[in-house]
Amino acid sequence: MPRMTARMTDTHDAPPVALITGATGRLGRAAAAAFASDGYRLGLGGTDLRRLEAVAADLDLPADRWTAAVGDLGLDDGARAAVQAVESRYGRIDVLLHLVGGWSGGAAIMDVDGAVLREMLDQHVWSTFHVTRAVVPGMTERRDGRILAITSTLTASPVARSGPYIAAKSAQEVLLRALAREVAATGVTVNVVAVKAIDTERERETAPSAKNAGWTTPDEIVDVLRYLASAQASAINGQRIALDGRS
Repeated sequence: MPRMTARMTDTHDAPPVALITGATGRLGRAAAAAFASDGYRLGLGGTDLRRLEAVAADLDLPADRWTAAVGDLGLDDGARAAVQAVESRYGRIDVLLHLVGGWSGGAAIMDVDGAVLREMLDQHVWSTFHVTRAVVPGMTERRDGRILAITSTLTASPVARSGPYIAAKSAQEVLLRALAREVAATGVTVNVVAVKAIDTERERETAPSAKNAGWTTPDEIVDVLRYLASAQASAINGQRIALDGRS
């Protein structure tokens, strides 16, 4: 995919700002590297300041090009604190990459402890609810913004022994696609990218099999996120883009 040029903001042509939640994960790190190379200033989101600082150091991010967005997104106050940290530093958030992960599976619904479902809902639904409510007002006021998140292909074809995870991702997906309709015509777009599994170890290349044929690497996911965040994608809103063409 060709390199996406970062959209300039209207504040003296300042570089745009991307808030990346789940920034310490493999996908978050890949997104941070790519968006930094595209000229974005970054808000790195997570709950551990030291781990966020380590990510910035590993990526060699200049001090003026990133800030820590520390907060528990499962809580309204935590999400607002994370968003405020970025807006206080840079004055805006142009792109939200909501990449908080977390999976639970292996047990039948009848055997799952209720705490597992609550954990999945906190990670995927409540985090999405709180962080989008914190960033959307600024985006709609400026009439420009991108909200992007990762969902699972399992929401369209559920399998056994993954009920809590699939339920949470389904709710997250519907929440975001409903939000897309609510912000339509404001200049803000909301889209989700569906993957079967994130191939962090590149097993699809090193040990190809029928099982991992439909897996997607972090770089492949980030390429799609970069496009959806670009000016070229302004007409794409409320879409579920599945990266499962190999399976």
